[in-house]
Amino acid sequence: MENLTIYAPILGIIGLLVAGVLYAYVVKQPVGTAKMRELADAIHDGAMAFLKREYRILAIFVVVVFALLFVFLNRQTAYAFLGGATCSVLAGYFGMMAATKANVRTSAAANQSGQAKALSVAFSGGAVMGMSVAALGLIGVGILFYLFGGDPESAKYINGFAMGPVPLPCLPGSVVEFIPRLPMLELTWLVKLKPGFLRMIPVIRQPLLTMLVTMLVI
Repeated sequence: MENLTIYAPILGIIGLLVAGVLYAYVVKQPVGTAKMRELADAIHDGAMAFLKREYRILAIFVVVVFALLFVFLNRQTAYAFLGGATCSVLAGYFGMMAATKANVRTSAAANQSGQAKALSVAFSGGAVMGMSVAALGLIGVGILFYLFGGDPESAKYINGFAMGPVPLPCLPGSVVEFIPRLPMLELTWLVKLKPGFLRMIPVIRQPLLTMLVTMLVI
């Protein structure tokens, strides 16, 4: 049973491949009208600008905490923390890319094919981040367990990996909470508005712009 731990990184890689397949499925879906594409591009640009700003702020925090852990605790925990922060950043990036691609495609699918198709697109878009989080966690913990000796004692160092993602939910707008819900929020508005599906697309820009402005003010 102890040897099963060596499969954690392998399973994590498989998870990332599944996330890639889900993302490919989402981006292959039709975007809709030219106006919908224009709005979707604006949403995507704003979201990625916010994420870039967020990660610039996070980088300062990560460097400071890494240095403190390295000096006052031990280097293993510091490196584990850095690995956790890196995996968290990657998961957030993958999730934001998928969510901003999925929201307008969910609207187009509901308009052209009905709620069942829209649910499929929305669920796949949200699942990209879910799969990425689980997969990157398996990869990170599996590799650290191997590097730090492969015994139960290494758990005290690997705990640093779990500290890496901690700063993200504390940021304004709670992007970690919001990202996976983008496609599902779009679907919710679709169910409520039905024929007026175009009216809801600008609405989704508001939380993103609010978070972006908040970060710029900070």
